Amino acid sequence: MGTGNHSCGTDFTLVGLFQYGHMDTFLFTVISIIFAVALIGNITLVLLIRLDRRLHTPMYFFLSQLSIIDMMCISTTVPKMGANFLSDTKAISILGCEIQVFMFMSLAGCEALLLGFMSYDRYIAICQPLHYPVLMSRKICCSMVAGAWSSSSINALAHTVYVFQLPFCGSRIVNHFFCEVPSLLPLVCEDTSQYEHMIVMSVLVLVLLPFLAILASYARVLVVVFQMGSGQGQSRAVSTCSSHLTVASLFYVTGLCTYTQPHSLHSPGRDKVVAVLYSIVTPVLNPFIYSLRNKEVMGALRRQRG
Repeated sequence: MGTGNHSCGTDFTLVGLFQYGHMDTFLFTVISIIFAVALIGNITLVLLIRLDRRLHTPMYFFLSQLSIIDMMCISTTVPKMGANFLSDTKAISILGCEIQVFMFMSLAGCEALLLGFMSYDRYIAICQPLHYPVLMSRKICCSMVAGAWSSSSINALAHTVYVFQLPFCGSRIVNHFFCEVPSLLPLVCEDTSQYEHMIVMSVLVLVLLPFLAILASYARVLVVVFQMGSGQGQSRAVSTCSSHLTVASLFYVTGLCTYTQPHSLHSPGRDKVVAVLYSIVTPVLNPFIYSLRNKEVMGALRRQRG
């Protein structure tokens, strides 16, 4: 990844989530606990799905991939954020910044597509159950996951290479707690409006389309389930759909808010709060929403304990 025409030193400075020096130790402790909870929750879910043969289905295959993405995502942002609470410089190298941008965009794009595939899986399972073994075969599921990883990585690589060949001038202070494209664009000393249009196009394809597919899939699922007239089936479907939609809405809506606005309309304080939701809160909540509200996962956990 090229570094482009940079000036004024070789490092960026991350302002961080808060600017209260006297609270740094406390904030470091809080963020460390959150990081540990996210890792433990997602690792537990991945291991359960791996060890329990009853969970060897397409839905749980996708869910294990989601947990892996969440672990990688929170590991991309939180360790540096926590270290900066205890550091006086809060500096990040150009290479470190490039890695954060590439990794976060890759993982966020992959998660956006994966959540869409998970809703498609539920749609096929409930609305076309006779075709489910064919439409959701192991080969097709692996192809879906490989497609999500490769397309999101290519998209992230293109954006990372382009952003870091732009000329950065003046202040190299990034008003954020990690390197993210919207927080870097105000530091560029040339017009970026055309490039911002390209960002919007990427987000519409990788984020908005899967979100609309999720809404359409679950709307159809609920219609079919309520037509069946089974009270138990209805409650289970509503529970599954509501938990998935909770996670999806939190992730998609906050991501869309950040990446579809021109940088002239961004508020650093608001952007940081929104970024916490999709980069930290979502990876923490995902394993608990999908496990605590899922009888099969809880049953697998009890069997492993027994």
